[in-house]
Amino acid sequence: MLPMSALRATCSRLSCIGVTHRGQMNLSLFSNTAPSNWSKVVSEAEKIVGYPTSFMSLRCLLSDELSNVAMHVRKLVGTKHPLLNTARGFVYDSRNNLQMRGLVILLLSKAAGPSSQSAPDLQPQDMVSGIYPSQRNLAEIAELIHTAFLVHRGVVNLKEWSNDGQLKDMQFGNKMAVLSGDFLLANACTGLAQLNNTKVVELISSAIGDLVQGVYYESSPNLQDSNPGDIIDVDVWEEQTFLSHGALLAKSCQAAMELAKHKPESQRLAYTYGKHLSLGHQLHADLQPFVAGGGGAPAAAFSLNSCPAVLHRQIVGQDNWQQQLEEAKAFKDQLDYSMLWAAIKSERGVSSAVDLCRYHGNKALEAIQAFPPSEARSALENITGAVTKF
Repeated sequence: MLPMSALRATCSRLSCIGVTHRGQMNLSLFSNTAPSNWSKVVSEAEKIVGYPTSFMSLRCLLSDELSNVAMHVRKLVGTKHPLLNTARGFVYDSRNNLQMRGLVILLLSKAAGPSSQSAPDLQPQDMVSGIYPSQRNLAEIAELIHTAFLVHRGVVNLKEWSNDGQLKDMQFGNKMAVLSGDFLLANACTGLAQLNNTKVVELISSAIGDLVQGVYYESSPNLQDSNPGDIIDVDVWEEQTFLSHGALLAKSCQAAMELAKHKPESQRLAYTYGKHLSLGHQLHADLQPFVAGGGGAPAAAFSLNSCPAVLHRQIVGQDNWQQQLEEAKAFKDQLDYSMLWAAIKSERGVSSAVDLCRYHGNKALEAIQAFPPSEARSALENITGAVTKF
């Protein structure tokens, strides 16, 4: 299949990014929602699609190759390498729903139902809980790609480690992160080829390319580490956020419609839903340091590249922002994040970010309304409500 060469090249680029990335570890979509209501929404949604979606490929996870990788990863126990915490999160984490992309893809597949177009390889009797096997495979593939991406992001900056013993631990952990991520990504690419759909291969391949580009953006000198006076506006924030956190979900939702031979309009609506859901959730995550209970400033727990900070800078103007930065300078030219947190919270940056989050939630709801009423559509509406509620 011709597009596979492009896919393999993109996969190779993602592997390289794993070695060079120095940004923060962010588990991204569906990781910071209030646990009580969110758990209920997820539990009800999982019942609709037939089984829980903590379904990273058992064929992959039980293979001899990954068993060997896991054996080496155990050697990281006792070190400070982030790969170990990432691996624990995949096994069990009551706060983080790390495999939610698959659930959204399955719900959307069921909400759309079978296509009106006849196709010899798409028979209603092949559907399980209203979902074609190829769509379930796609959901699994999307999860494998996302997981590979998270593992690659666990690579640490070796320049920050001077102790010889710890440096060796970090070097070994980096090798395991690259190897583990590559293994998962290779399994995803194999599964993608087996779908035998050129357009789906092109869509997911381009999503991997978007992930790579998004990591390059995040790896560039950021506002905290170099020049906090650099200009970034909300349009740039949305573009970078979509590449890093939204493209895989949006294009996977579109690909699910393509696998069922739905018309281009249905594919467009599915893409739109995935795009706005992911942007809305990232806004929700960015807002947590400013709206979560407790009242105190979470020092350094927010990024100056987060949406509330970006909107705050646009509202107060670059000159006032530079003045606030100067006032927040502490000893050794480090920033006092408590002061910046208070300044951002006192202005309209937070309320504007809340409004933007709700805007994306409403756009996602508008897209899903085009599908017929069903349990699956209601579950998607509930998920959208959960990630845009404060």
